Amino acid sequence: MITPRTDHLIALALEEDAGLGDLTSRAIFSAGHRSRAVIDAKQALVVCGLEVAARVFARVDPMIKVCLLAHDGDWVTAGTAVMRLDGPTASLLTAERTALNFLQRLSGIATAARGYAKAVEGTGIRIVDTRKTTPGFRALEKYAVRCGGCFNHRASLGEHVLIKDNHIAAAGSLGEAVRRCRRVAPHTARIEVEAKTMAEVRQACRAGADVILLDNMTVADVRTAIATIAGRAFIEVSGGIRYETVRDYALPGVNVISIGALTHSAPAADLSLDLQSRRSYR
Repeated sequence: MITPRTDHLIALALEEDAGLGDLTSRAIFSAGHRSRAVIDAKQALVVCGLEVAARVFARVDPMIKVCLLAHDGDWVTAGTAVMRLDGPTASLLTAERTALNFLQRLSGIATAARGYAKAVEGTGIRIVDTRKTTPGFRALEKYAVRCGGCFNHRASLGEHVLIKDNHIAAAGSLGEAVRRCRRVAPHTARIEVEAKTMAEVRQACRAGADVILLDNMTVADVRTAIATIAGRAFIEVSGGIRYETVRDYALPGVNVISIGALTHSAPAADLSLDLQSRRSYR
């Protein structure tokens, strides 16, 4: 998952943390002092971001040798080593926090995604993410969602039409918003409409929406909406759905469930870097 954008993010992160150097490490260790380090999981998790973390170490010091002991998307248990490093001690310590920040964030998202995917296993329903991502990190965070076994919704505003409440309010009506989009959208673009009430569900059906997003509805409301839509549109359910309740919404007739919490609320996974002096492992 190394792209020019990823390299730019790494550069920004290193400039933020080590732009003035690493005063502590350079004061303690000479340039010739070398160490071995291991990054291991402190909890069961889906590992994600190994190549990004490896690139951080390489950017800090090309003399650091990196050995990946796992692959992105692997489920590992607590105590599992996922990366081994050898190189100048000061460089390892300079890169440590930035590398772990990427690795912990992405592994946390991947681990959360795995939980949601397991929760609806066997239903045929896809769990998808949203655009509620860390600014600039969307591609990486959506990659982490895929590593965890879930799927991506649109990655940008330009990918397909999604008419939301503010579009409807400004256009004057749901039907008018759909008509305007039909006039200019490419023939390959689906027209998706957000519906918060049963009245809006019926309006979306009459307007010929390809996809209807049932937003912040109860399970009972979703059942009613499914019967009302009666196969005339692809159905997405979203809004306020938690891990504890997602299985309740995985109803026959629902196609996807979108979960903003996959990216905006996933806790960082617990991984750490443990370093030992070269003389202690010779």
